[in-house]
Amino acid sequence: MGLSTAINRSSCWSSLTRHKKPPLTSPSTQNPRGPAQNFCDREALFSSYCFESVKAEKESNSLNDVDHSQVLDFPGGKVAFTTEMRFISESPAERAHCYQVLDNDGQLIICSKFKEVSEEIAVKMYSDMVTLQTMDAVFYEAQRQGRISFYATTIGEEAINIASAAALTIDDLVFPQYREPGVLLWRGFTLQEFANQCFGNKADKGKGRQMPIHYGSNKHNYFTVAATIATQLPHAVGAAYSLKMDRRNACVITYFGDGGSSEGDFHAALNFAAVREVPVIFFCRNNGWAISTPTSDQFRSDGVVVRGLGYGIRSIRVDGNDALAIYSAVHAAREMAISEQRPVLIEALTYRVGHHSTSDDSTKYRPVDEIEWWRLARDPVARFRKWIERNGWWCSEAEIELRDSVRKQLLHAIQVAEKVEKSPLAELFMDVYDVPPSNLCEQEKLLRETIRRHPQDYPSDLPV
Repeated sequence: MGLSTAINRSSCWSSLTRHKKPPLTSPSTQNPRGPAQNFCDREALFSSYCFESVKAEKESNSLNDVDHSQVLDFPGGKVAFTTEMRFISESPAERAHCYQVLDNDGQLIICSKFKEVSEEIAVKMYSDMVTLQTMDAVFYEAQRQGRISFYATTIGEEAINIASAAALTIDDLVFPQYREPGVLLWRGFTLQEFANQCFGNKADKGKGRQMPIHYGSNKHNYFTVAATIATQLPHAVGAAYSLKMDRRNACVITYFGDGGSSEGDFHAALNFAAVREVPVIFFCRNNGWAISTPTSDQFRSDGVVVRGLGYGIRSIRVDGNDALAIYSAVHAAREMAISEQRPVLIEALTYRVGHHSTSDDSTKYRPVDEIEWWRLARDPVARFRKWIERNGWWCSEAEIELRDSVRKQLLHAIQVAEKVEKSPLAELFMDVYDVPPSNLCEQEKLLRETIRRHPQDYPSDLPV
């Protein structure tokens, strides 16, 4: 059975069950089982907060309860009647399984099915993951030095970035959230271009009008990042509908976090995509936390993957720290999306090892030992390195050379970006209207007067 077939077969819940609500305890003080178990326990809370007034008893899926002589031909398909009053359980008897190819030590799991990766692609995947990891370290430090105003890392989510990008083609459109710079890196966005954007200089393709890390590139089919949560999802569906009408051999992929699934745009997008049968991949990075809000406060369902069923969307849950699993799942999802003209939902279980951004201190709401366990035991970069080393495609000498080279390139890119002048002030008011309206002209006038009256509050090198 191939990977596409395996994904195509929906999970069948054979029974209904009732869960009792357990007492909530502090995992750091009352649970001796360690951070890994603590994290799993918190994730499992989806099943513990059931409405106790609804008694969904465990039942066998018996055909005796169904009266086949009474069938309602209802829009969407025929519905059989039953004499049993049975509520559909709010939670399945078993959580949706998570597709995995490599174990934590980078060993291929016996009998695992995955898309073969060539040596060339595998080495590029690893090199880009290391580059992304190094870029995060250098730019994060630059922000702490006051050289850029803001930054957000992808630490712990490098495999999601690079492996998903590797499974796509340049013709596929990308609607990112704000933690997918690796997709842009894979497509050829240079380190200098990343630096120019973060410093908001004249060479920045966004003309310095966006916050750092809000990248965009028309050349690379990477739509500009918007800070507003989940607004990219309906846009992605609309773009996919356009590809379908034009009969293009391409799809759209859009990324979002677990917190984004609480937005109305998420639900509207999935429903629109399913009804219009458009070639779009919804990729959810379920990293356990929406800034300081845990998933147990986001939803009661079994994560995000089960929501696809409610909208009639084929779905799969993947180990987000397993590059081979992500590559294989996205590759299969792309084939289905294009050949069958259908949306696909992928939920990648991962963990945001870094802070949410440079404005956040995640140790205020997460146990430090939990963070360290994910950083050391579940590192996606180290796991993939072990696999390519076992294949004879990588060695320690190559590792040292790569990390040294990337760091030097990044430091040089920062030095260059700092010396490039900022975009002219007038650029701030361009590129929206053909003829600027009077209120916008008034705003520009007021801004120039403010800079003239308070020059000490503005950069001296700002081209006014």
